[in-house]
Amino acid sequence: MQRSLALKAVVCLTTLAPATSLYAAVDPQVEALKQELTELKRRYEAQQQALMVLEQRVRQVEETPAAPPPKRLVRSPSERVKGAQTVAAGAPGTTGSSYGQALAADSEPAQSVSNLYDEASGFFGGGKFSLETGLTYTHYDTRALTLNGFLALDSIFLGNINLDRIKADNWTLDLTARYNLDQRWQFDINVPVIYRESTYSSGGAGGAGPSISDATVTRDPEIGDINVGVAYKFLDESETWPDAVATLRVKAPTGKDPYGIKLREVAGNDNLSVPESLPTGNGVWSITPGISLVKTFDPAVLFGSLSYTYNLQDSFSDISPQVDSKVPGDVKLGDSWQIGAGIAFALNEKMSMSFSVSDQFGRKSKIKPDGGDWQSVSNSDYNAANFNVGMTFAATNNLTIVPNLSIGLTDDAPDFSFSLKFPYYF
Repeated sequence: MQRSLALKAVVCLTTLAPATSLYAAVDPQVEALKQELTELKRRYEAQQQALMVLEQRVRQVEETPAAPPPKRLVRSPSERVKGAQTVAAGAPGTTGSSYGQALAADSEPAQSVSNLYDEASGFFGGGKFSLETGLTYTHYDTRALTLNGFLALDSIFLGNINLDRIKADNWTLDLTARYNLDQRWQFDINVPVIYRESTYSSGGAGGAGPSISDATVTRDPEIGDINVGVAYKFLDESETWPDAVATLRVKAPTGKDPYGIKLREVAGNDNLSVPESLPTGNGVWSITPGISLVKTFDPAVLFGSLSYTYNLQDSFSDISPQVDSKVPGDVKLGDSWQIGAGIAFALNEKMSMSFSVSDQFGRKSKIKPDGGDWQSVSNSDYNAANFNVGMTFAATNNLTIVPNLSIGLTDDAPDFSFSLKFPYYF
């Protein structure tokens, strides 16, 4: 009995030995798996945190308003964006997309470019109504040397030498109101107020002795010739065509005319005669049709203009400059052509600069006393060319400052002229 029990015990121990060794072998694998599972959980948590951070950044980017695209410095302002609505400058009834419409998706033009277009074309389309105040200073200094005699021994002049000089300073205050209709039509009226001061000098040698005299004549501020104008934009800029604006101006003789102003001699110098007063207008009606073109060649803007002034014939009660003489008659001022061209650059979103050349040349004027024939006025034809340097500065969204310097290139042009304009858009 004891032997059988011992035998069973041995058998049981023998049977259990493999299971115990199996469990002992399995324990290290379980620990390894547990460690691997723990590492995977740690990595998963790190990825979850990274995903949360990324989602938060995406949410912040989505909630942040998009930055406006950078404004181009050069672009036709034929279309202006007002709020979310695009105001097209194309002609009514046109079909297809224009160059301006293609650019509308890019960005609104810089303000300096819009101001540049306004000045170059004369078409102020920035608002329904605009008011411009301008101040212009013009300086003339003309000298004339008259010789009456002959040269002796090629170096000594025998006779009279007269030196005449005229210095003139003119100040003009311009008030201009403009109304723009649908970016297509523009109506304006200009009222100038003029102050003039002229100094006449004459010197001579010969006869009883030298004689030099000066005389200054001034004109208190007084209204000049009022003019009105209408402009029509008949062509919008495209890839091949420029902006084109046709204009028509009519000037009324509201200023003081120069006819009948008497010339008086200066005491002590028979060679010098000065007018009793100075005019502020030319005394006749005039009509001026014209056209202006503006084309963008990034980063430059080219512009040009051409106009013709027709002066109407008029009658006056006195056309004689002689004292104690009154001669009624007719006056026909010479018609004139004016042409100009230039180039402009936008320096930044607020400032632009332009360079241009303009030339105005007129025919001779004619007068006809009552009962007489037409007579040409000597030296009344002219050729006045100027070189212009201009700038536009956008002080605010509604106010622009426009300085301009004009330098005379011919004898008939003023020595220089400086203007400062302040167009304000409502």
